Amino acid sequence: MILVTGATGHVGGELTAGLAGAGRPVRALVRKAGGPGAAALPAGARAVAGDLDRPESLRPALEGVRGVFLLPGYADMPGLLAECARAGVEHVVLLSSIAAPDGDMDNAISRFMILSEEAVRDSGLPWTILRPSGFMSNTFQWTAQLAAGDVVRAPFPAVPVAMIDPYDIAAVAAHVLLDPDHHGRAHALSGPEPLLPADRVRVLGEVLGRPLRLVGLSDEEARKEMADSGTPPEYVDAFFRYYADGTLDDSVVRPTVAELLGRPPRTFTQWARAHADAFQEDHS
Repeated sequence: MILVTGATGHVGGELTAGLAGAGRPVRALVRKAGGPGAAALPAGARAVAGDLDRPESLRPALEGVRGVFLLPGYADMPGLLAECARAGVEHVVLLSSIAAPDGDMDNAISRFMILSEEAVRDSGLPWTILRPSGFMSNTFQWTAQLAAGDVVRAPFPAVPVAMIDPYDIAAVAAHVLLDPDHHGRAHALSGPEPLLPADRVRVLGEVLGRPLRLVGLSDEEARKEMADSGTPPEYVDAFFRYYADGTLDDSVVRPTVAELLGRPPRTFTQWARAHADAFQEDHS
């Protein structure tokens, strides 16, 4: 039995669907077993209630579980892992970030990834860490703008990112969850090519059949828009350290997906085609 945390998110949702579709016994962690998240789960996945901010609430969900896909950044990561150990879990796969190895504890995002990785390593459990690049699904941040017209305003227009499809992260997670050869290893993951925001806008426009256009935000405009959207100030600062100050090179293309899965990672065109309906539905 595998427990997937974040089972209604971009990666967890893909992982839950993939495991259930392959006939693997899978439990999907949701806040409320009878809530809307549970109703959206694929056939074959069982919803179980639990709160990652309260490790003791996971005890029923962990009964009989041998593998856990775990999200990072919760207040008591050691407590979560202690509950996994108490339940007899045999393998934890942690979703981390390509930023974790920078060791920058002054960066809020790096810090919670670093601390999550440390908790996993110190837990005494067999572990595997996945460190993906930026997600292609971050493009969903543009849906409101695309509903209003054909102009996309985006920060850091000159920064390329080797974005990865969450489908590929989930496929790697499924692969390593079922393979003890990956215990004690950290895998850096990326998509097949570095993309500027303008590249994504162009591809999305081609897929949707719309004359989309990018307007790059200045750093001042980007800070204001992030703040106005409710992004915590420490996370705004973290993104600026990465992409304005250049502390993170997220453009590196890595061979890991192809090496582990025997196929290349999905392109942004493939991602856009798979999710085109979401953008069409929001376009008036």
